[in-house]
Amino acid sequence: MSRYLAIVDGSGKTWGVVIPDFPGCHGGGATPEAAVADATRALREFAADMTADREAIPVPSSWDKITAVAKREGYSGGFVYVPLLLDKMRPVRANISLDAGLLEQIDRAAAEHGLTRSAFLASAALEKIVAGGR
Repeated sequence: MSRYLAIVDGSGKTWGVVIPDFPGCHGGGATPEAAVADATRALREFAADMTADREAIPVPSSWDKITAVAKREGYSGGFVYVPLLLDKMRPVRANISLDAGLLEQIDRAAAEHGLTRSAFLASAALEKIVAGGR
């Protein structure tokens, strides 16, 4: 999984994240965390469109290059790494072991959300990755 250095800028209830390696790709939210999560989703969609159009996914730029962009563009916020989570467009079976009680809770929650066990686990894993493991 590649990670791209992004610029976080804003204050109060207006935050934005710009990903210089992907011009036009950005996220926003009421908090820095929400903006980063939105940027992560945006990057995933942006890169999927690029892949569908047979465009090359850029190699992540260096810290020096991105900080120079931030300075040149007048951003005063901080920096964060945004993961690129690209689907391979093919399912793969995986054998995992979980506590029986946890599996029952997963199945109940999946049913409540109208999802299969696999879809529920995939969405939960994606949320955890986007949140940076928190």
